[in-house]
Amino acid sequence: MAILSSLSKYSDLGLLIIRLGLGIMFIMHGYPKLTGGPEMWEKIGGAMGNVGINFLPVFWGFLAAFAEAVGGLLFALGLLFRPTAFALAFTMLIAALVHLSGGEGVMGASHAIEVGIVFFGFILVGPGKYSIDKK
Repeated sequence: MAILSSLSKYSDLGLLIIRLGLGIMFIMHGYPKLTGGPEMWEKIGGAMGNVGINFLPVFWGFLAAFAEAVGGLLFALGLLFRPTAFALAFTMLIAALVHLSGGEGVMGASHAIEVGIVFFGFILVGPGKYSIDKK
């Protein structure tokens, strides 16, 4: 037990490692979408139809790509952290709904669901002390 209690002093370092890892992966995942232009944004934005929003698909697609690419950077840096975590959690909710409505089932949607849960948890926990928001 002494070893476990001594590791708790590294919780902020652990949050930083998770933020950096997820942030970098979301930048890599979102950047091609962000630079894909209006045709790609329209395709991505069509996913909002899963929640009954069938207007402005280019706008919604751009927001999703922006949330992943720029949100990934903000998440990694710990800047505007909670709003960014919320945007990423919402984006993952829509992604999960796309997979589920496409007949892929829970296993097809599992990545979006899992990462969405992590982002939602970060809304509650915060970025930790090694973040721009804490400076």
